[in-house]
Amino acid sequence: MTMIVGRTRGGTEWTPAFVTELGQAKCIGCGRCYKVCPRDVFTLVDRSLDPEQAFDDDDDFDDDDFSDDTAKVMSLSDPMDCIGCGACYRVCPNQCMSHAPQPV
Repeated sequence: MTMIVGRTRGGTEWTPAFVTELGQAKCIGCGRCYKVCPRDVFTLVDRSLDPEQAFDDDDDFDDDDFSDDTAKVMSLSDPMDCIGCGACYRVCPNQCMSHAPQPV
């Protein structure tokens, strides 16, 4: 299977890793990924009330003064617009995103 390959201005080939998933259970809604993304890949949404994605009382991320019932988190609004730069992963304090090369 042939993967998508990019080329630098100097002609060097590289394989971009595109965002494939965003773990909202780890997301703190800081918006860093949204701010650094050169495309329209992310959007801010209400935290899911799904019990499997909710914070536990013992969770280290639950030490702020905000109610988890009204918390906002990032979501993938258009993952097909991702260019595979990986900037979102590098700025995310909790590494909430998964990235992978994609076939042509």
